[in-house]
Amino acid sequence: MIAMALFIVNWTSFLARSQQRYKENPYTLVYEGAITQNAKGKVNVHPVKYKLNGIEIAANIYTPANYTTEGKYSAIIVAHPNGGIKEQTAGLYAQRLAEAGYITIAADAAYQGASGGEPRHTDKPANRVEDIHGMADYISRYPGVEPGKLGVLGICGGGGYTLKAAQGDKRLKAVATLSMFNSGEVRRNGFQQAQVATIQERLQKASDARNQEAAGGKIQYAGVASITDEEIARTTTDLYREGYEYYYRSHAHPNSTFLYTMSSMLDLMTWDATSSMELINQPLLMIAGNKADTKYMTDAAFGKASNAKSKELFVIDRATHIQTYWKPEYVSQAVSKLTKFYKANL
Repeated sequence: MIAMALFIVNWTSFLARSQQRYKENPYTLVYEGAITQNAKGKVNVHPVKYKLNGIEIAANIYTPANYTTEGKYSAIIVAHPNGGIKEQTAGLYAQRLAEAGYITIAADAAYQGASGGEPRHTDKPANRVEDIHGMADYISRYPGVEPGKLGVLGICGGGGYTLKAAQGDKRLKAVATLSMFNSGEVRRNGFQQAQVATIQERLQKASDARNQEAAGGKIQYAGVASITDEEIARTTTDLYREGYEYYYRSHAHPNSTFLYTMSSMLDLMTWDATSSMELINQPLLMIAGNKADTKYMTDAAFGKASNAKSKELFVIDRATHIQTYWKPEYVSQAVSKLTKFYKANL
């Protein structure tokens, strides 16, 4: 009982500290080991803004130690998870890859995070794919980036959108995903195919929401705005239980949310990350934990990549989906594999 009480006290204290990270960090980064100040000769972070189809995009550029504008560097795009923002796991991987010598970019999706766009929390696949193209536009022209040496890493939903972006965008010379999540399949069929029977009902609901928006009515939202500890404890799947803990407790940030417009479901439910996978002819690396309840999505996509120049499925032992976002031993394994992959292919 004493040990349990101490655990509860320590966990509560950890959560309180975690939820204050964004306030204490000058760049509002919430991951462990985040940069707190830029220093000469070190990895630095540079907040930038640029326009993409008329929308202002907020991004962070990470430059490697001893970076010079006259140098020649490979660059890596990092696409964040669904509900995520650049200050969370996308920033962690961008920083770690910058530590390995790459210039990296992590941007908030249009309509989300600190980026512009209305209605807020619009979550359409075409927008998320265009976000990746836009990061490629921007980082390719960043001082020191060597033309033709651009890689991409997509995490969770960002992984699915990365696969789609890479099908057409051949500026992306090396393509990697981490804990890939096929947003279209899950919004259509439900997680682990749990909502197949209600597809038409949910499409009608999305259609009605779009109609209401078009008439100037109130915007309807799907997803989760907030959640209690009891609701988290009752969540049966690792993905969502650990996801709620990550986004609403241990790595909380006010710009991060699980909300999305109901009308977005029209586009999400009719989209699939793995359609036309044969168009990927670049080297492909897909990473997932062997305990991830989302691994079936990585397996399905990997099997369809029939024309990839090379492809590898790297499985992290004992890792769940969300643990690959933050747990040091799993992050280190993923980063080590990624750096070898990019070194060989950029």
